[in-house]
Amino acid sequence: MKLYPLKFQPILKERLWGGTKLKDVLGKPSESEITGESWELSGVPGDISQVSNGELQGVSLQELINDYPEELLGKSVVQRFGKEFPILIKFIDAKQDLSIQLHPNDALAKERHNSFGKTEMWYVMDADKEANLIVGFNKDVTKEEYSKSLEDNTLLDLLNYEDVSEGDTFFINTGKIHAIGAGVLLAEIQQTSDVTYRVFDFNRKDKEGNLRELHTEMALDAMDYKKKDDFIVNYPTQSNQINTMVDCPYFKTNFIEITEDLTQEVTQRDSFTIYMCVGGKVEVTTQAGSAIIEKGETVLVPARTNMITLSGSNAKLLEVTI
Repeated sequence: MKLYPLKFQPILKERLWGGTKLKDVLGKPSESEITGESWELSGVPGDISQVSNGELQGVSLQELINDYPEELLGKSVVQRFGKEFPILIKFIDAKQDLSIQLHPNDALAKERHNSFGKTEMWYVMDADKEANLIVGFNKDVTKEEYSKSLEDNTLLDLLNYEDVSEGDTFFINTGKIHAIGAGVLLAEIQQTSDVTYRVFDFNRKDKEGNLRELHTEMALDAMDYKKKDDFIVNYPTQSNQINTMVDCPYFKTNFIEITEDLTQEVTQRDSFTIYMCVGGKVEVTTQAGSAIIEKGETVLVPARTNMITLSGSNAKLLEVTI
């Protein structure tokens, strides 16, 4: 079997804070008014992606990994993660503010949840006027100050707000308190984990009239209480070049703007390659076949690939590898 560039059926998730931009802007097949997430590439149990193109249409990502582990993932990736897909790829539409939350590191997540931690990054694709994100604290705080702010309902006074526009990119390491603000549509790249500690949810109720669960106690030992300016990602944007955005132990992400054909020799990469199209339209071609992706679509290029050619005249891509 020659593994060609693989597209997958999006897994749409209704969320209390979701809206209609995933349908209206990215063309997702949603009929809901509160679609918050489109899981583009997922190995999360219960939400395994299925191939949508070519002769492997209908086959699950996990089946492909089981049958072709090194060919699909890369030998080094299999050595690190076994037959688990280590990355979760999403598009997120926040019509309302998301809950204020954080994620535990690998050690804590393993101990408490038998899961990976959740390091992630965000690339803003669209933002309403005056939209913002919450990332970190606006000063160093103590655990006691933080706990008192929850009691006094003054947590928002301690948080750092960042105004955003298209192209802004943020790296969210574990322990950092954060929230996506209303009016933001973004691409999210993260470790495969669904472990989130929600600490404040604006006292909202779900459709059954219940307050959503908070994880106040678990968050206390997982949180970084220091003010840090390590989250804004500054990156070059040269056309037809590989522009490094994030290079961390869990994923590497590059920004590529295509105005003419770009060919990469990737024999030594020893990792799958993911392309998220965040603007325009591009054809991704390998020795085994090709796939066209438009804004809001994602393709997985198997590790057993020699060359990748990106063809387009006006496309913006996030390239993700391990």
